[in-house]
Amino acid sequence: MKITPFNDFHLELGAKMAPFGGYQMPIQYSGIKQEHLAVRSGVGVFDVSHMGEFTVEGAQAFDLLQFICSNDISKLQPGKAQYNYFPNEQGGIVDDLIVYQVDVQKYLLVVNAANIEKDWKHIQKYNQKYKAELKDISEKIALLAIQGPDAIATVQSLCEANLTTMEHYSHLTTTLAGIDDVLIATTGYTGAGGVEIYFDPSNARHLWRAIMEAGQDYGIIPVGLAARDTLRLEMGYCLYGNEIDDNTSPISAGLGWVTRPQTGFLNAETHQKTIAEGTEEKLIGFIIEERGIARSGYGLFDVDQNPIGRVTSGTQSPSLQKGIGMGYVKTAHAQTGHTLFVEIREKFVPATVTKPPFIK
Repeated sequence: MKITPFNDFHLELGAKMAPFGGYQMPIQYSGIKQEHLAVRSGVGVFDVSHMGEFTVEGAQAFDLLQFICSNDISKLQPGKAQYNYFPNEQGGIVDDLIVYQVDVQKYLLVVNAANIEKDWKHIQKYNQKYKAELKDISEKIALLAIQGPDAIATVQSLCEANLTTMEHYSHLTTTLAGIDDVLIATTGYTGAGGVEIYFDPSNARHLWRAIMEAGQDYGIIPVGLAARDTLRLEMGYCLYGNEIDDNTSPISAGLGWVTRPQTGFLNAETHQKTIAEGTEEKLIGFIIEERGIARSGYGLFDVDQNPIGRVTSGTQSPSLQKGIGMGYVKTAHAQTGHTLFVEIREKFVPATVTKPPFIK
């Protein structure tokens, strides 16, 4: 089991640790609710160094990415980032990722930890035609997410570059707390605003301490993966392995907005047809009307208790103090405001179909 460069800090802080994506990762420190609400109202810092990072460079880098990515890479420019997925040959999803354009012929791909090896093989397979220069730099990158309404102010105090004017899904490389070549991106997985910072692991201890000190006036606290999950769920963000996987139609999953068949990406014809014809099931959000928490795998039912779908993710929303969830249902039952039922401990609990995000 691998550890991140921040492992000593997690242990000193008494974090509850567990395996995730091949790493020992902090699940929680002070408690999920406290950590969650700190990010929504102030600022929290996440160690997400388990994520994978690849660079794609050279004259053929654009052509390779335009073929293996779902979105239109031509819309990128240096200093911008774009959400994508890798379509597979069967119409499913290899992984979802963020593509950062570093310069005209260089891109940084950030992929899910559990899929690093799978993604690398997938990219290499199709690069046999394009012959772009590929590097897996996952072991050479430390990654912290500083998230929340006070995140920019926290990081700005350590940085000469003006972060306050950066648009969403932008990035720059600058000096942070005296450390050169730090990539700061206005990306994240919480919906609370903030940045993610990429840097050499040898600077991990210095930057962790600098950020925690800079955030003291804003009540900064470390946040684990459990609150990361509740935060993303309140926003309705897909999680690979839950809402999306190798067998998921991205159109069913609501990812039509990053599906651009006109670029001619891998298996584009399948997705073009699905966009035109629709899907038998759709990913929905729902709010539970009574006490109860939906869990992945629970059944979803109509008013006559006929099965209509399944839960993919569920939790007690710390912001709403209600049970929320996501899941797939037959398209006829996917309308916002529709009542369905979640089977929780052999009881059918009513829920209302709600279009995420669950909080504004």
